[in-house]
Amino acid sequence: MILKVADFRKTVWAFYKNHGRHDLPWRKTRDPYRILVSEVMLQQTQVERVIPYYKEFTLKFPTPTRLAAVPLSAVLAAWQGLGYNRRAKMLWEAARAVGKSTFPKHEEHLRALAGVGPYTARAVMAFAYNADVIFIETNIRTAVMHHFFPKKKKVSDADIEAVLVKAFPKGRAREWYSALMDYGAYLKRSGVRTNARAKGYTKQKAFEGSMRQARGAILRALVAGPRKGAFLAQLLGHAREVQMKSALASLTKEGIVEVSRGGFRLPV
Repeated sequence: MILKVADFRKTVWAFYKNHGRHDLPWRKTRDPYRILVSEVMLQQTQVERVIPYYKEFTLKFPTPTRLAAVPLSAVLAAWQGLGYNRRAKMLWEAARAVGKSTFPKHEEHLRALAGVGPYTARAVMAFAYNADVIFIETNIRTAVMHHFFPKKKKVSDADIEAVLVKAFPKGRAREWYSALMDYGAYLKRSGVRTNARAKGYTKQKAFEGSMRQARGAILRALVAGPRKGAFLAQLLGHAREVQMKSALASLTKEGIVEVSRGGFRLPV
């Protein structure tokens, strides 16, 4: 495997040198807060779609202190169009937890923040602090599976992590993971498909007709102002009213929507 790993590392570096996306805005900063914003936005959302939101969001809320100072409704309004609005609430909660303190520099402290799991914590460690950490995401998984497990029917993250440990260039985490992600994304664009062979892979459901669509429609309506319960049928039609009620109930339970004077509104 030593020779294979050396060749793999050389391939990844060569691709990054010639085709890497060095212009991505979150690659021009080492601010852990901004790195966290980018990582949260990029969860299940394409890079090209995230770029304008990231720029606008960090312009409005350049520090965790500024983000923590505004009501959740302002954060949700800025998040509109990105989807998965629960992420916005957790990012806001994380900013409130940090407050005016120094941003966490250790994985266990990062993981104590709302919505930050092992991957996100290690990504912040790598991109903000250049820490020697190992983590896996979809593009990294594609790159490793394509080169080291081209025929294996089921590949676990433990298999992939073993390769990453051997391939990791100590002291260069920031560049290495940027390069790996870009290379994996390139392979996907080139037609490489490995998801079905990854253990634990679950295909994302279509947006049309989904609960995600229902939740998004409700929040878009409430960004404009408080609404009465009867507004649900007006959004996606009577045929989906039961689903809309379920979506509204979940949003209320999560604290993303509040009940107010017989109607509903975003938290103020």
